[in-house]
Amino acid sequence: MDKLETYRGIIKKIVEYHAKYAPSMGQIQAAPFIDMEHDNYGLIDVGWNIAGRVHSIIFHLRIEKGKIWVEWDGIESSVTQELVDAGIPKEDIVLGFQRPKRRNITGCAVA
Repeated sequence: MDKLETYRGIIKKIVEYHAKYAPSMGQIQAAPFIDMEHDNYGLIDVGWNIAGRVHSIIFHLRIEKGKIWVEWDGIESSVTQELVDAGIPKEDIVLGFQRPKRRNITGCAVA
């Protein structure tokens, strides 16, 4: 299996794992998205709670030019760490939510 297919499989497992859990407060569903054609992956919470409408990005990952871009990481335990724990080297992970000038201090790829 090539690197791209391996990365897609790892990300798919992470998305599916987190999609099993929805917030306990309100009527909220975890809505996963797994777009292997465009290499966009993530999880959104949608529904209603006592404060009103909920539409929150929990995490968003993309694959571009052989690297995984973490566009948003709202998981308490860190989806970025889950990627590393699954065997993806830090040099293949870009923290897209970090300013480009600060990425060099993250230990991950800068782009």
